[in-house]
This record gives sequence, C-alpha cells and structure tokens, in this order.
Amino acid sequence: MTPIDCYKTYLAFKNHFSKESFDYFKYNGKTRATPESFYKRNDRYFFEKMSRQKSDDEIKNYFLASFIECDDSQKIWIREIINCGDQYYDQWSKRTQSLSYNFKQEINSLFTEFDFKDVFVCKMGNHPILLKQHIINKVSIETMVILDHIFNYVQKFDVNLIDPIWESYSMKIKKYKPFINIDVVPYKKILKETLTND
Repeated sequence: MTPIDCYKTYLAFKNHFSKESFDYFKYNGKTRATPESFYKRNDRYFFEKMSRQKSDDEIKNYFLASFIECDDSQKIWIREIINCGDQYYDQWSKRTQSLSYNFKQEINSLFTEFDFKDVFVCKMGNHPILLKQHIINKVSIETMVILDHIFNYVQKFDVNLIDPIWESYSMKIKKYKPFINIDVVPYKKILKETLTND
C-alpha cells in the first residue's frame, strides 16, 4: 500500500464510522482524496511510515481498531490515532483473537448477575442493562455486536431510546457489525448453554 493509499484507507474508515450514508464495504474502502490533499497534510509522515512498516491487512485492522477503541468514533482525529493507535490495536487484537472465549466469559457474567428477560428491556428514558454493562466495560463492543447478530436488538433500542448516548453506541455497533463476520450458530450454542446452566 502506498502512503496515499494508506491515507485513503484512513479516510474510508473515518467516513464509515462518522457518516450514516458512507459504507466502507459498498465503496470497497475507496475515497476521492487527491494526491494534492495528501501532500498538503502536515501528518503525511505518519501514513508514509505506516505504509512501509505494515501490510495492507495490518493497516486496515489498525484503523479499524482505532475507531472501535476510541471514546467517540464519530469525532476521533488522526492526532489521537497517532498518539494511541498502537495501544488501541493491542487492546482490539487481544479481544478479537479470543472472540468466542470472551463472549462466553462476558455473557456468563452478565446472566449470572441479571435475568435474561431483564437485560434487553428497553423503556423510554432508561438505558437497558445491556447498554449499562457495556458502558462500564463489563460487556465488550464485540459481544454487543454478536448479540445483535443473534437478537437484532439494536433496531428495537433505536425505536425506544431517543437518547444521544445510545445514538452514539448504536451507530458504532451498526458500523462495526459487518466487520464481525461470524457464523452465529456456535455463539447461539454458547448462549443456550449459559442460560441452561443458570
């Protein structure tokens, strides 16, 4: 990947996670950035260095991790990625390399503490238990996405929660979901076994 392609990849992820209308997969990670706009940037050294040191897949995962790990994926800037990107990538890699194990641990903890029927209860003005557990880092963004693959709960929350906090999480979950391309059957099995053991 050339430095300009690396920059375009960054822009594609930025657009995907900050704009409702942009879909990374629909546009195949492409943007209309020009060489002129790239060479005007003071931070182009970052993209030049990254293009030399990382493979194409590593670059994509690096940017994906940065947009997932940051506090607000709609407002993150390249300066934060330059400063925190390695840390974000390490955190994200650890979780995604043990996806099913982490899912099992997190839902076991969740449904030991709360009844299944209560976790997805979404009443106007009140954050559901699932969201609260995610906010306090007891349920990872990956588990939130996997549970949406299984239950499609985000759509229901969107109807019942007119709330800027939820709107931010909702968009991140929906934008991340296509990247968590899983066979849901093993995860349904893990979930069923967890609930049966309770």
